[in-house]
Amino acid sequence: MIKRRTLIIWITAAAVLIAGGIVAGFTVNHSPVTAYKDQDGTRFTFKTQGDRFMRYDKDGNWKEVFVKGVNLGATVPGHFPGELPATEEDYLRWFKQIDEMGANVIRVYTVHQPVFYSALVKYNKGKGDDPLYFMQGIWSPEEELIEQQDAYVEDISKQFRAEIQKAVAAVYGDVTVPPKQGASSGEYTANAGKYLMAWHVGTEWDPEMVKNTNKKHSSVPVYKGAYFSGTPDASPFESWLAGLLDYTAQQEKQYGWEHPVTFTNWVTTDVLSHPGEPLFEEDMVSVDARHVQPTGWKGGYFAAYHVYPYYPDFFRTDSTLQTIKDKQGDFNTYKAYLHQLKAKFKDMPIMVTEYGVPSSVGVSHFGAGGRDQGGHNEQEQGKIDASLTQDIYDEGYAGAILFMWQDEWFKKTWNTMPFEIPADRRAYWINVLTNEKMFGVLGMLPGKEKQITIDGKLNDWDGLAQNEVKHWQGKVPGIQDMRITHDEGYLYLGIRLDKDFDPKTSKLYIGADTIAGGNEPSAAQLPGKKLEGGAPEALIEIGKDKESQVEIASDYDFHARLYGKEGYWMLPETTKEQETPFHPWKLAISLQMNPPDTRFAHPFIDKTIGTLKRGTTDRSKAQFDSLTSWQYSGNVIEMRIPWMLLGFSDPSSLQVIDYSPLKERRAFSTVKTDGIRLIPWLVEQNGTRVSWPGGTANTFDINDIVPYSWQPWETVQYSEQLKQSYYSMKDVYSQLSDERASK
Repeated sequence: MIKRRTLIIWITAAAVLIAGGIVAGFTVNHSPVTAYKDQDGTRFTFKTQGDRFMRYDKDGNWKEVFVKGVNLGATVPGHFPGELPATEEDYLRWFKQIDEMGANVIRVYTVHQPVFYSALVKYNKGKGDDPLYFMQGIWSPEEELIEQQDAYVEDISKQFRAEIQKAVAAVYGDVTVPPKQGASSGEYTANAGKYLMAWHVGTEWDPEMVKNTNKKHSSVPVYKGAYFSGTPDASPFESWLAGLLDYTAQQEKQYGWEHPVTFTNWVTTDVLSHPGEPLFEEDMVSVDARHVQPTGWKGGYFAAYHVYPYYPDFFRTDSTLQTIKDKQGDFNTYKAYLHQLKAKFKDMPIMVTEYGVPSSVGVSHFGAGGRDQGGHNEQEQGKIDASLTQDIYDEGYAGAILFMWQDEWFKKTWNTMPFEIPADRRAYWINVLTNEKMFGVLGMLPGKEKQITIDGKLNDWDGLAQNEVKHWQGKVPGIQDMRITHDEGYLYLGIRLDKDFDPKTSKLYIGADTIAGGNEPSAAQLPGKKLEGGAPEALIEIGKDKESQVEIASDYDFHARLYGKEGYWMLPETTKEQETPFHPWKLAISLQMNPPDTRFAHPFIDKTIGTLKRGTTDRSKAQFDSLTSWQYSGNVIEMRIPWMLLGFSDPSSLQVIDYSPLKERRAFSTVKTDGIRLIPWLVEQNGTRVSWPGGTANTFDINDIVPYSWQPWETVQYSEQLKQSYYSMKDVYSQLSDERASK
């Protein structure tokens, strides 16, 4: 039930201000936030002017502000977005860290629980005239839009308007929302309107849906509203958007405020032509913010785009963007794109409200100049994020809102999604091969990452609970002990040898067997010996830096099965002579496509991601590298292996990909494993001597090895960590002036 308490509050506040002799034209709220007051009593803290974003300051002047922000999700590890588990303690801690990073706004995509708004009000009470603002996103009925392919479907518009009404009332603390699965609910009583910067309506638009909407409703009249209208050039979809922006304005006007308004847009539906884009759907239709105009909304209006440097593919393939070079002499296609886009919006502000790269092992798209979607450590992530921010600023944009504040375990990526099964358990573990999970500048680390430092020393293992560490029970000449533990992200191994390890003269192999099947290692990998009773699905190889990797059994290889002749048939066939028992662990980066499905041929591209990086996870060391997998020191070798490299589709329920043929729609099947049989052996680099569990025998039955196993988990342990990229963003934000030079 909506409670209309605000009118009484406004009248009381006005009386107090008049009694206090406040100068006409602006007023100071009970909070120290300064707001302009129009002749009709409407209040403003932000507005747009030309191509600038303006803020009313404490001295009674409108001053340009460059919006520096970060997108904030609504969840934490072990939860999905609709569960909205963040607490007041979480929010207050995050607000302080975001504030200290130098951001002036938080963008949220949807209505959070009431605690978000009350926590923000609480945090800002001590902030005076320099609060931390927020940009309220309003989620569209995204699934219904894609399914129906028509924005004018009555139920879609009804749902969208209901969400707009809910969002506005929630911001002003004026609604009680009944519980609904997957959505925020509760009693919204905290009025956070004074800390609002702008409204951000909708989600990224499916181009097929936009095109179909325009075709199906070509005769619909251009929308004319009290506050927002379509221009004569507005398409039916743009007119539909104008109506939603107008409805947002109508809802806010009831509370006596006006804030700038925008709708979400992305590169796929931008206003530019991309002749170098191979996929038709990435350049088939435009959604143009210039075709919607404020007709009575003094709070203003701006364009907003999500712009990443690696998607769509034209950032790599379009020669029309190869016009600006960076300091290294590479083409900065991102900056060139921004330049072209800004030229289309000379008279209105434009912001990039999503951009960034993840700090993950996995990669899913290549970008020009190494700005890939993944494959970066935290330091590289920070350097790229900061450079993207500078590009946005230099090209005259009104704001840059980084994606993302925190890592999100529930996220998925196209090239690992087929292997993360079941999908409803993604939030219970962190797959570092899925780059989408690791965009945050606040790391959400798996349970033991702060307990075990990968540095080639095992003293920190002694601090773990006794029941969390198991000792390998077999015997291998040359290996004193092998400790095993795990968490939500990795299998950890701590190995003590009889003598110092020297990768120039020795190699350590560890076979990992999870289910019936697997392959016998090659003669070079296990010379003169043979495993019986089973074989490894994965093979860990530790030697020289360029040699160290995890390989996958050739007949188990997910990548080869999905993209080879069993699946999409995009990989070249190998002859029997070319085939090896184990393959490098690879992920697809780009699929093979040809005309007439595409404008021009698009080759299949993949990347080896099973390489194990040697380094340290000790953040106090200059050599720290967040992508470190292993290190050795003296006679100790220590490592952590990502779960998926070992064949796991969900370690929380002990499920692994099985060997069965792909099902309908090229889907994989899984089976529950009893655990991992680990088979270690040492090989002299000249291949003349092998130390292995079979001793002097030439055969060994791996069934003699007790598998390492664990209990399934339903709750997760994790810790938060400000990444190196956080401090890079702090540095760049501190250098950006609010008053930009004219372009």
